[in-house]
Amino acid sequence: MIAEGDKVPKFEINDANGKKVKSSDFKGKKHAIYFYPKDFTPGCTTEADEFSKDYKKFQKEGIEIIGISPDDVESHKKFCEKMGIKYTLLADVDKEVSNKFGVWGKKKFMGREYMGVMRSTFLVDEKGIIFKIFPNVKPAGHSKEVLEEFSKLKNN
Repeated sequence: MIAEGDKVPKFEINDANGKKVKSSDFKGKKHAIYFYPKDFTPGCTTEADEFSKDYKKFQKEGIEIIGISPDDVESHKKFCEKMGIKYTLLADVDKEVSNKFGVWGKKKFMGREYMGVMRSTFLVDEKGIIFKIFPNVKPAGHSKEVLEEFSKLKNN
């Protein structure tokens, strides 16, 4: 996994509307990049819902939210419509971005091992530097955690 203090890896993938989005599109903006396993699953729905409810607070602070999962554009589009998601969701179908951030790997669930996305969030300042990493995120309450970390950045 990349570390705090590293620059955001370069990437270019499609959003929920099939539009190409590049990491450089967020240059000069504070942003949170959160990786999640799958649209419409309970934890991912909780996390997306909380970021949606707090999205106006993030916007007021000039912070962009970017969600990334291996789901395709069509799944993201349906997820955005059903959940009322106004922020960017990116389709990392080939797991290229997940691999660059080091969040694609072996997971265990109910005694079974499989490859998947390890739920993680990366907070990025205006210079494109990752200043905080949340590995193994618990979805409930995470959006507020992210807002708190950004407010610490502002107060330093």
